[in-house]
Amino acid sequence: MALPKWTDERTQSLVDFVGSESPISQGTVANAAEHLETSTRSVSSKLRKMGFDVELASASASKSFSDEQEATLSAFVNDNSGSYTYAEIASNFEGGHFSAKSIQGKILSMELTEHVKPAPKVETVRTYTPEEEGTFVEMVNGGSFVEEIADALGKSVNSIRGKALSLLRSGEINAIPKQKETKGSSKADVLADIDITDMTVESIADQIGKTVRGVKTMLTRRGLQCADYNGAAKKDIG
Repeated sequence: MALPKWTDERTQSLVDFVGSESPISQGTVANAAEHLETSTRSVSSKLRKMGFDVELASASASKSFSDEQEATLSAFVNDNSGSYTYAEIASNFEGGHFSAKSIQGKILSMELTEHVKPAPKVETVRTYTPEEEGTFVEMVNGGSFVEEIADALGKSVNSIRGKALSLLRSGEINAIPKQKETKGSSKADVLADIDITDMTVESIADQIGKTVRGVKTMLTRRGLQCADYNGAAKKDIG
């Protein structure tokens, strides 16, 4: 039976699934393969081609659960039903030896997921109101330049570019508005005009016109932190 092809949609689903984990454990690879209904070999190969650091299968052998550890984990989860998320269980179990993804995979295999506390969802900060989006689309369709839209909405040029990419992907506009003035080699700081503290990586990506992976790289290099990604911690680890 042929494995499904890596379409753009499936590739993005894989990237979203593995998140910021690095290196990506074999447990996460196995979970991703199950999630996307493909083989672990296919997932590992795809991730490595995209530049992700993936743990070798041989390296994961030393991190497998012993019978005693499995029994201890089962007892811990049952005794604390609904009290801990996967991340919290990982930090409390075996001195944090196992990643949250590995813990999730083991609990899934033991069919104990109903005892795990759901992780709190990070609310996406809406940077444009429905009215502003309507004005945005109207001005784009009317042939307005990026600078004109920015002035009308009180946004930065970088924000307008990012929003245009988002609306283009959703099919609400058919083309990216042109910029009246280009500054050639000038390299403006795309994060200078926005407060990322309460923003998610995805909302930052939409606003500045970057990919989620690109934003994470920027945050890590600069040691910055947003609502759902700690670039400072990643930078220290690296």
